[in-house]
Amino acid sequence: MLILGAGGAGLCAALHAADLAPRLSVTVVVKGLLGRAGCTRMVQGGYNAVLAAPDSLEAHFLDTLRGGGWINDQELVWTLVSEAPGRVAELEGRYGCFFDRTPEGRVHQKPFAGQSHDRTIHKGDLTGIEIMNRLTEQVWSRPSVRGLEEHRAVELLQDDAGRVGGALLLDVRRGSFVLARSRATLLAMGGGPTMYKVIACSADKAADGIALAYRAGAPLKDMEMVQFHPTGLVIPNSLMTGALLEEGLRGAGGRLLNGPGERFMARYDAGRMERSTRDLVSRAAFTEISEGRGTPNGAVWIDVSHLGAAFVEKNFRGMVKRCRDFGRDLAREPVEVGPTAHFMMGGVVIDPACRTALEGLFAAGEDAGGVHGANRLGGNGVADSTVFGGHAGDVMAEWVIGRALPAVSPGRAEDVARRLAAPLARTGPPPYPLLAQLRSLMWERVGLIRDRSGLEAALAELDEILARAAAVAVPGGPEYNLAWQDWLNLTNMTTVARLIARSALERTESRGSHYRRDFPDPDPGWLANVLVRWENGAARVRKEAVRCSRVPAEAPGAAMLAVEVGD
Repeated sequence: MLILGAGGAGLCAALHAADLAPRLSVTVVVKGLLGRAGCTRMVQGGYNAVLAAPDSLEAHFLDTLRGGGWINDQELVWTLVSEAPGRVAELEGRYGCFFDRTPEGRVHQKPFAGQSHDRTIHKGDLTGIEIMNRLTEQVWSRPSVRGLEEHRAVELLQDDAGRVGGALLLDVRRGSFVLARSRATLLAMGGGPTMYKVIACSADKAADGIALAYRAGAPLKDMEMVQFHPTGLVIPNSLMTGALLEEGLRGAGGRLLNGPGERFMARYDAGRMERSTRDLVSRAAFTEISEGRGTPNGAVWIDVSHLGAAFVEKNFRGMVKRCRDFGRDLAREPVEVGPTAHFMMGGVVIDPACRTALEGLFAAGEDAGGVHGANRLGGNGVADSTVFGGHAGDVMAEWVIGRALPAVSPGRAEDVARRLAAPLARTGPPPYPLLAQLRSLMWERVGLIRDRSGLEAALAELDEILARAAAVAVPGGPEYNLAWQDWLNLTNMTTVARLIARSALERTESRGSHYRRDFPDPDPGWLANVLVRWENGAARVRKEAVRCSRVPAEAPGAAMLAVEVGD
């Protein structure tokens, strides 16, 4: 069994598979170091799960659908909310995580935006580190699990019938290719919208898993749905611009102020104010800045000083330290923030068993689409990864029984390896100007506010970037060649950027994180998903009506009884 990625989804899959079938060989492939790379480790805010009344699974379910603009896959959402409480118990009782407690000893749950109850479980504001440290310890203790660190998957291996039988890997340290064959392969590489100029996700991400699945012919859904978090740090002339100040600040009562000092969310969502959903708050901040009401550094302010320095320093230690590293005192004064590209709601189409349309290929976490719809609620991300990662491990461990390895062609893998190594033997321009061009283009044309002319111009320029990338050269040999890695990143990022822009052009309405200036309102006729698939050398895009399998989108309040009766 082959697991590509070692974040929350990949490690939970490895642990579940190893514990269910101890004799099964499990290989975990990670671009960086196991337990030290990726986005799960960066999670500050927490983990959504229903633990006690008055909260309920039905409320979590409906909050997720409302936040997602009703285009979520309802079966995937129900799997998420119904299995999250058990996964929290597993993380603590089986793997050794320890989350913050109330004075009475119960797991503490804090408020997050877009949710009807306080349900976000956390370890201070460093929840991801707690989860990843414990999962990593557990993985290294399983003798059937092998970690391949500093290896990256560069292509899926398929037989003549299209069945997936593993992946071609690149050993980053040695600069050599490795053929990894497997009866079952999991994409858990994390999406990561690093094709944007300002990002909050891990910089090692390049949407690799989504690009691999697309090239192999797997259908993708809702690629236009890219989440921008509203409160990324703004540090002029620093790569730390975009790093998150988590949503718990707004949940605790933090205020957003524009340059002149106005609490501007009153203009955009007077009912929920700063606790509105991420898509709306991000667009509001972007609008304030674009219309000249930002700070001199092109930002807005977040202010939590009125909560008291002692409260802020106790409850948000990680963010206080991060701000102080740059001369800002979050506990005592406003700090400049702005929108930052954070998460991809779109991804590979899966069923509730994490199966894709390609036999032998599974997906979980940010590589998979459908769970979050048009907008992810804060706290649902790490829940998604661990719930579906563990689920995938269980399913795959049983699925491989009695199955033979697909007869993949080593010759095809060699052809791919030669093509990917070509920049090492070329003379020509480096990849970095194209990377900068890509990120500026996506931010300006395919970012928080879109329109037809901008998207069409972006698609033309993306085609040009892909064509020019084919002539890029990288200096030096193959061993630990970072320029070569960045060229591979550029190729995947541009491929996925084109899918985002093409899907955004298709969706002629505004919904969730997708806002069209020329179609500013939601369209009831667009209660649909945008599907895209590589067919006959081109991207085939189509619209498919959402299947409301549990709750009718038109009458969400009346649907709770149906959910309760069904489950």
